[in-house]
Amino acid sequence: MSDGYESGERRPIAARAWKFSILTAHWLARNGVSPNVISVAGMISGVLAGICFAATSHLSAFDRLLWFGGAALVQLRLLANMLDGMVAIESHRASPIGELFNEVPDRISDCATLIGLGFASNSNLLLGFVAALTALFTAYVRTVGKAAGAHQDFCGPMAKQQRMFLVTVVALLCAVSPRKWQWIADVSILEWVLEIIIIGGAWTAIRRLVRVARALRSKQP
Repeated sequence: MSDGYESGERRPIAARAWKFSILTAHWLARNGVSPNVISVAGMISGVLAGICFAATSHLSAFDRLLWFGGAALVQLRLLANMLDGMVAIESHRASPIGELFNEVPDRISDCATLIGLGFASNSNLLLGFVAALTALFTAYVRTVGKAAGAHQDFCGPMAKQQRMFLVTVVALLCAVSPRKWQWIADVSILEWVLEIIIIGGAWTAIRRLVRVARALRSKQP
């Protein structure tokens, strides 16, 4: 992670302004915690979340605990994703490979979490893989736009925060609700959520492409 980001290139996250976030970032920076280490910790949380979700199809006796654990790990991943940039700025620690640590762990986290959700009990593996591919493509459009000379475009409606919000909500619903409430029109709520992520992700990718193209055209002499 680099301390050279412009404000327009950082994902807009309201929680950055929270006192808890500021104090946590300050504490991490003061104690010499590397932004890259935080990025890797976020990736591990995302992978473990996917493992928890997938395990619900094999450890039914502990499925509610696994759903709770997966939801918590998704939020830990998002917390780490926010703090790595804050710590980089707080500590003025630029890294020549910081951009790799900013992007690659995020893509691994997205894939692991969404594919894990596809492996979950009463879910759909194909939808999990398609949702992961859609998440990868929306991120690809953003990064290729930056490489072409436009600012990074974090628009939704299905950016990372929205995807992970839906995953967290459905995981908590599976953890606390009766089994019969986890189906709508004979389709599990997990399948509904994955389909929403896929459709919303495709829409997001198209919006980003249009906005990036418009930004690049505006730079033409």
